[in-house]
Amino acid sequence: MAVILNINGKDVTVSSPPETPLLWALRDELGLTGTKYGCGIAQCGACTVHLNGQPQRSCQTPVGALAGVKIQTIEGLGGAHPLQTAWVARDVPQCGYCQSGQIMSAAALLARTPRPTDADIDQAMSGNICRCGAYQRIRAAIKEAAGLGA
Repeated sequence: MAVILNINGKDVTVSSPPETPLLWALRDELGLTGTKYGCGIAQCGACTVHLNGQPQRSCQTPVGALAGVKIQTIEGLGGAHPLQTAWVARDVPQCGYCQSGQIMSAAALLARTPRPTDADIDQAMSGNICRCGAYQRIRAAIKEAAGLGA
């Protein structure tokens, strides 16, 4: 059964079974590999995408539940999003594996709270795990992208 999804502003048809996690449809069927597999149980945040502007874990979200939902992946941010620029300027990634999920959570934060406090950042990013411990650089990059300095 084919499902039509709106991904990064374009309608695409996926032939994955409805119970297939969005993560696997994105990576395996559509070739959008920026969204990463981490834990598979929606706890680490590596697979974060936006569903109607809200951060959501794609590893536990079935494609069959997404008709009519606007899905945005890290590829949909483009290459010059202020967060991506700040991430590079602040040399945030070490291994880099969690970074697309970190950026997607941060982008959702800045969309709803353009000038976040430290508490806002902590709350928004609390579901994203960085095994390298780059949390201070992540915070600094979010502040820089928001125009708050570091």
